[in-house]
Amino acid sequence: MQEEKGIFKRAELLLGNTLMNRIADTRIILFGIGGVGSWCAESLVRTGVKHLTIVDSDFVCETNINRQLMATTKTVGLRKVDVLKARLLDINPDAEITTIAGVYSEETSASFDLESYDYIIDAIDSLKHKVNLILTATRTKAKVFSSMGAALKMDPSRIKTAEFWKVKGCPLAAAIRRKMKQGGKPSKKVMCVYSDEVLDNKGLKYENDESKSSQLLKQDNPSVKAQTNGTLVHITAIFGFTLAGLIIKDICKD
Repeated sequence: MQEEKGIFKRAELLLGNTLMNRIADTRIILFGIGGVGSWCAESLVRTGVKHLTIVDSDFVCETNINRQLMATTKTVGLRKVDVLKARLLDINPDAEITTIAGVYSEETSASFDLESYDYIIDAIDSLKHKVNLILTATRTKAKVFSSMGAALKMDPSRIKTAEFWKVKGCPLAAAIRRKMKQGGKPSKKVMCVYSDEVLDNKGLKYENDESKSSQLLKQDNPSVKAQTNGTLVHITAIFGFTLAGLIIKDICKD
């Protein structure tokens, strides 16, 4: 389609027609479209990915506006997957964007047909569900990429990539490894985006400002009091863009 070809002219100049067709044919599922996942989705679609499934059960809230792509004062209260799909189709109307307004868990895992995808991206908050997704996804033919914790960080120069077992200095990665000792290890390598920077919250926590990640953390371990941590968009967006970049690089590597 001539209109679509114009959209991706600059990408095609760099990559060539063969790789652009390969990118367009790739099937990707993205779990979690918050501060990291939303920017990852945008980057993938702007680079030519046409078959993208986005999974998230949440609605846009006011505290999402500082870092999530589709969160604005006009979208508060709307389903995240619906708002993001509309934006992605504004970028490329010919893209096939599938939305699943649900939660990935051990109980719902089989409903996602993970074997039908070439790439599986983990950008979810819940420790329990994150562990299960990584373990389950690595048993499929798909390649798996994961975002570690992006909160309590400010220095973009400290954002790195590494295979899961080589991630250092990230509390979330350490927590995942501890949990995996109880239930098995990934069946193959998982490339991760992470940062070893860990800052302290300096502001006051609002009583009604409890993020989804905090709620999920409480569900995973009710004995632990979850804390809402500060997060900045230039960090979460770079995490998301880096995930997308790793995937595009992998598609084009041959």
